Order: sequence, then C-alpha cells, then structure tokens
Amino acid sequence: MTAQLGTRLDALLGSVASTEARLAVTAGILLATLAVGWLLLPRAVRAGERVATGWVERFLDGRGESSIETMREAVPVSFALRLLVGLLQLALFALAAVAILALWGRFAVVVAVLPVAENMLTVGAQALLSALLLGAAYVASDVLEEYVEDLSADSDRITAHQEQLLSRIMQVGVLVIAGITVLGIWGVNLGGLLVGAGFLGIVLGMAARQTLGSLIAGFVLMFARPFEIGDWVEIGDEEGFVTEITIMNTHMRNFDGEYVVVPNDLVTNQAITNRSREGRLRIHMEVGIGYDDDPDEASEIAEEVLTEIDTIANNPKPYVIPSGFGDSAILLDLRFWIEPPTPQARWRSKATAVEMIQDRFADAGISIPYPQRTVSYPPETAEAAETVERVERFDEEADERSGGGRASDRPT
Repeated sequence: MTAQLGTRLDALLGSVASTEARLAVTAGILLATLAVGWLLLPRAVRAGERVATGWVERFLDGRGESSIETMREAVPVSFALRLLVGLLQLALFALAAVAILALWGRFAVVVAVLPVAENMLTVGAQALLSALLLGAAYVASDVLEEYVEDLSADSDRITAHQEQLLSRIMQVGVLVIAGITVLGIWGVNLGGLLVGAGFLGIVLGMAARQTLGSLIAGFVLMFARPFEIGDWVEIGDEEGFVTEITIMNTHMRNFDGEYVVVPNDLVTNQAITNRSREGRLRIHMEVGIGYDDDPDEASEIAEEVLTEIDTIANNPKPYVIPSGFGDSAILLDLRFWIEPPTPQARWRSKATAVEMIQDRFADAGISIPYPQRTVSYPPETAEAAETVERVERFDEEADERSGGGRASDRPT
C-alpha cells in the first residue's frame, strides 16, 4: 500500500519542478485543507448527524428512547460530534502533510512514519467500530424489550412471565452476538475461547446443578403456565398470591403479609393448586344436627341461608345434603361457590354462614349437639368391679370397728 501511494504521488507531483511552483502548490494545499477542515467538514458532519438521527427515529418508531437517552447522557451528542470532526480534521491534515512532503521530495519520511500511522488508524477504527457495535446492541436490546411488550399487549396468549423471559433471552442473545463480533474485530481466537468456555460450562454445571435445575424449571413454567402473576395458588406448604416469576424463582406473598421465595425446581416438583384459574371456587362446610331432628328440614333451612349471603354465587346454586352419621350428630355437607375466588370472600362467606345457620337452627328448634360419649363395661368386667367395691367397703367398716388397727389383723 505504501509503494502504491508513493508511485501515485510521484506521478501526480513529479511534474512540479520549480521552487515557485512548489510553493504555490503548497499554499494551495494548505488553503484547501483549512477551507475543507474548518468550514465544510463541521457543517457536513452536522448535516449527516441530522439525517442519521431522522433515519434512526423513523426506523425505531419511538422504541429504545430510554437506552438512547442513557447513551446521550454518557456520551453527549455535542462531544461525539466534536470528536468526530476532530478525527476527520486530523486525517485531512495528515493527508495534506503527506502530499506536501511528497511534493518537496521528502517521501522517505512518509514511508518511515506510515506503518505507525497505519497501526494507529487500524486500532482507532477497531475501537470506534467496537463502540458503535456495542452501542447498537444496547439500543437493540431495549428495542426488543419494547417490541415484546407491544406484542404481549396485543395478545392474550403471552403471559407476563413469558414476556419477561423472552425479553431476557433476546437481549442476552443480542449482547452475546455483539460480544463475539467485537472479539472477532480485535482478532481474538474464538476457537480456543469456545473450547475454554465449554470446559468452564461443564465445571459450572456440575457445581451448580440446583441453580441450573431452577433455570430449566423456569423455562418449563414459561411453557406449561400453571399459574400467572396475581393468581391465588398453593405450592406445597406455601399458599398466597404470586407477585413475580423470574427465571430462577417464584415470588409469593402469603396471607400473613410475608414475602416467600420458592426456587422453580421445587415448584415443578410439588403439587400446585391454582384457585384463581377457573374464576370461581367451591367451598365445603359441615354442620351436625341432633339425631332427633329432621335432616330434610335442616337442609332446606341451610340452603335458604346460603342463598341469602352476598358473597356466595347463585349459579350454580348452593346445596346441602346429609353426608353421614357422626358420633353425636347427623352430618350435613354444605357446598357453595364463590366468584371471583379470593381469600377474603372465602373467609367472609364461611363466617357469615356459620352465624346465620346457628341463628336459624335455633329459631327452628334444631339442635347442634355437643360431642357425647357413652362408657359401658362388659358383663364380666362389671361383676369384677362390683366385687372389688364390696371388698373395699368391708375394709373400711373393719377399720372403723377396730379403731384403725393394723392391716395384717383385717379379715381376708
């Protein structure tokens, strides 16, 4: 490249032989350089910036504003423009210096300095290209996140958990591709890097099996969708509302206001009860009546009470059926629905049902008996107990007659 440049410059400037002509050409080069560098170049850069900004805004269509604003705060546009203008001016002046040295027959100096300049130019171009690529990847990740949000808003089939997971996967993919490209720009051996990353992945996989299990379980939950954010669920021994679903954990808030974090691998390995999925929930209650009371009358009264409670749904209607014989009462099974299912509606409906049924049963003369237990002895056990009682009574009478004598003097 240096030889070609020298040949072209010699061919172009070789015809200028006199000192006066060289001075005139030198002055022309300097004037042209100053005119282009100080007058035309800044205006051209600003015009190009306006055109590029308009094109980017039309392309992004309002997306990625937060990331663009962050980049503008980190590197102001005015500073970036001044830096770009300065670099272009420096390159223009360097080219003018090369032309002047070639004009005066000092091209050997250019040949000596040119390799260093080429290296500096190569490193600068690599740094500039890397910065642009990483900045574009940062903006692209933000744009992808907003695109997924818009797609989720237009579709009912994408849950909040799926939206978050898709956004993170796409962002990581964009950043990984940008990082690999930057490493390729700087000439890093990607083959050796990938082999090392493979061995490192094996070691980390063996050392963090539970973490990887939670990660994989996060993907399973994304596609299986057993629950969504805001659902009332019971996972193992934990019950509450789902507040957040991440790739690693499921966050819940129980009815005591406690913040519960359950790893996703434990979530997938336990029974999950989603009480919000169907939009309604059936409640079971039991009440006992005396064996002397009429079960049909008690069932009708209980059904009438359940239909009067506001928190209990009327479709399907509540019903009461005799379900069995208890130790002290005939058991009635009360079944009714609440809609929508909430813990408050469940507790309020059960409490109201207990109070109203107790009052109505009392007005109708229907008893709610206490637990009762009858104790009886087999015949031989009863006779033995009676014999022991007679012997103890005889001993007491003998003690009274003898005035409290020794036990060895008592009759047997």
